[in-house]
Amino acid sequence: MIEENKLQEIRDALENAQNPVVFFDDDPDGLVSYLLLKRKYEKCYGVPLKVSMRDDSLFTTITSDMKPDLVVILDRAEVSQEAIDSMNTTIVWLDHHPPMDRKGVKYYNPRLKDPSDRSPTSYWAYKVVKQDLWLALIGIFADWYIPEFVGECKHPELINGADTPPKILFETKYGILVKCIGFALKGKTTDVKKIIEKFLKVKDPYEILEQKTPEGKAIYKHYEKLNQEYEMLLNGAIESATEDEVLVYVYPSDKNSFTGAISNELIYKFPDKLIVIAREKDGSLRVSLRSSSIVINKILPIALDGVKGYGGGHEYACGANIDKHDFDKFIEQLRKAAKKK
Repeated sequence: MIEENKLQEIRDALENAQNPVVFFDDDPDGLVSYLLLKRKYEKCYGVPLKVSMRDDSLFTTITSDMKPDLVVILDRAEVSQEAIDSMNTTIVWLDHHPPMDRKGVKYYNPRLKDPSDRSPTSYWAYKVVKQDLWLALIGIFADWYIPEFVGECKHPELINGADTPPKILFETKYGILVKCIGFALKGKTTDVKKIIEKFLKVKDPYEILEQKTPEGKAIYKHYEKLNQEYEMLLNGAIESATEDEVLVYVYPSDKNSFTGAISNELIYKFPDKLIVIAREKDGSLRVSLRSSSIVINKILPIALDGVKGYGGGHEYACGANIDKHDFDKFIEQLRKAAKKK
């Protein structure tokens, strides 16, 4: 829970800023959170942060170049104290991961009040701007959460009575919209910027789903193109499943990164398995892990012991970056740790 007076602090900061820079995690929750703020406060300048980025130098570089009077950080699980100190400006950090303890930042996280609160960042970004519910729901559903205000949606037919996050994601039109947002972050930087710009202009989900406007058509065409690649990789992962309780699927770097989306869909199809999807690139493997019952962020440190790599995240959804030479060791230790839980 984030109290209304705290949300007002965020609004005041955005309204009073002349040159705000918004750093956001490059997943649907992070992107939607940014889009919500940008559509309300057009002066915001957005900077996506790759999940795999551990180096915080981008914060310093951007703020040094742009000299913002406000920095907003959205849906980022960790930012170093050094990066915060280097930015030398007012910082608002809105997040929903396990809380961090940092100085020199205005930190807003529903889990400070209630560690069991699972509301994502886009939920709170919507509470800040109080507009574009159809868009907010894309980010909220993408993080496997159904908000109490879902009944206010003007397009209930797009949810079609689905009453759980996975049903919404994999059995409804809203699931397509989630993919459209997720796929917007894939491809060349110039293409990503173009698609994000088009999302800023869309006023209704049917502009995308029925390709009613040039912006909607461009977004949907981008989705269709990438979805072919996604479905090929998803089917490869499904075909690799055995009786083993751990499903491991590795694919090469010449494909786009779909590890998070694939792992989400696989945990829906194989709820009793521990899902490990990895993309090999530049000598390391970018990994997404999912489970319905094993608390992954408790066993991940055990799996990483003595391994060249790092990782973290939520209870049932985590990410990791593992040196390819240590990947087999990582999987072996993960299996052992999972069996003890």
